[in-house]
This record gives sequence, C-alpha cells and structure tokens, in this order.
Amino acid sequence: MRILEMKFVKGFIKMADDGYQQGWHERNGGNLSYRLKPSEVEDVMPRLNSPGEWVPIGTSVPGLANEFFMVTGSGKYFRNIIVDPEVCLAIIELDDAGENYRIRWGLVEGGVPTSELPTHLMNHEVKKRTSEGRHRVIYHAHTTNTIALSFVLPLNDEIWTRELWEMATECPVVFPEGVGVVGWMVPGGRDIAVATSKLMEQYNVAIWAHHGMFCSGEDFDLTFGLMHTVEKSAAILVKVLSMSPIKHQTIMPEGFRKLEGQFNISLPERFLYEKTDPQAIGKK
Repeated sequence: MRILEMKFVKGFIKMADDGYQQGWHERNGGNLSYRLKPSEVEDVMPRLNSPGEWVPIGTSVPGLANEFFMVTGSGKYFRNIIVDPEVCLAIIELDDAGENYRIRWGLVEGGVPTSELPTHLMNHEVKKRTSEGRHRVIYHAHTTNTIALSFVLPLNDEIWTRELWEMATECPVVFPEGVGVVGWMVPGGRDIAVATSKLMEQYNVAIWAHHGMFCSGEDFDLTFGLMHTVEKSAAILVKVLSMSPIKHQTIMPEGFRKLEGQFNISLPERFLYEKTDPQAIGKK
C-alpha cells in the first residue's frame, strides 16, 4: 500500500484541510503532528526513504526515543496539503536519545519540519506520559475568535475556562479539565515550548495569547473537535460581549456541578468561583 493510501495519512490530510476550511490557516500559519502507532510504523517502513543525516531537534525528548511522526513542513501552506501532500508533509524518525531527527518521507521539493517542532515534540512527550500513550495528535492553529479574546480577557486559566464553559453546556463536557493560557511569547523557540508543556501536564488546550490555540488529543477527530468546540465557544463569547458587557443570565456554579453526575465528569472547583466575589478567583 502506498503511504498516501494509509488510513492515518488520509486522516492527517483531512484534518489539515478541515482546519484550512475553517479559516484558521492563513498563508503558512499553523502546524500539525501525529505520533505513529507501532503497527503503522511497520506498515510504512518498506516505503520509507533510506536514512539520511541526523538533525538536532533543538531540545531533548528522551520519552520519544525511536518514535516516528508525521508533521507539516515549515513554510508550507495548509491549503496545499490536500493538493500535494508529499511536498507539504514529512514523516520523521527520532534517534535513540530523542535529541535528533531525520526525514524518512515527504518534503520532496526540499524543506524542513515545522519551526514549532520542539514545541510539538516536548508536548508529545508530556501527553504520551500523562495519557499513558493514548494521545497522539498535537495541533496548532490561528483560531480567530480565540485570538481576539486574548486582547480583552485577563490571561488567567480560571477566567478563560469559566467564560468558555458558560457559552455552551457542551463545553465543560468536552474540556472538563479547563484550558491553560500562555502570555505572548516568540513562537518556535524553547521558551514557549517549556511554558506550553507545563500547561499540558493538566490541560489538553493551551491558549497562546495574540497567536492562537494549541491542542492535544487521542486521534484526529477528537483533537479537531476539541479545538472546534473551544473556538466556537470563543465566537459566542465575542458576540455576547459585543451586545452587552453584562450577562443577564448564565450557567451558575451549581448548574455545572449538576453536569458532573449526568455526564460522569469531574470539574475542578477552582473554576466554579462565585463571580460576585472577584477575590475568589483561583482560590477554590
């Protein structure tokens, strides 16, 4: 079977195009990575190119030693992935120390993996550990309404989580652990990778102020659905704030608590503070 006919490759390409169709990937914005399953590595191995030179990752991820990843290329446009995936995507292999990578397929016209590769891999390492290996997808996109809100909401995990939860009943069900927030940082470097990986210890969503969103999930559908849900909630909140600075009714803390039994979820109490007491934020 050709690599482009494999199920995980088709899923990767579909997710990338879904994000482009949402308007989240202007020009070469955004990036996507997927950690291959052992069975998928076995299936693609006969079709991979001969090993080339090792290239430093720029960080150390020993928990991902010898793993294979499909990643988007640096400077490649999401709009072109569905048209010419072999130009825009790569399968890379990590060495036995988790410090170097080499390209084994793709980027046939030249290029390198996404400039956010250190951030992706550091967070893959965290999510592999905290999810006991279930999480395999990391996705970054320039989600319009989320970026807009980062200019007006305090950059605070509790406030962002509560505001997003209030916009739709499904939100606390889809991301019951809440969302984390990273203040503006230069993208592509080690500092933002470290800051994001700290948040990923407890969240599956990190908001990058004035930049976009960073999500982790078990598969393509769950990860795209998570980002889609957060961004839709952000869009509702933008509309609410544009109509009135005051919400005349909303979901109250007791309402959220009732969802826990109904949907078998656990909502951290620190997000269920009483808004009449601003000092209560983050203290529960």
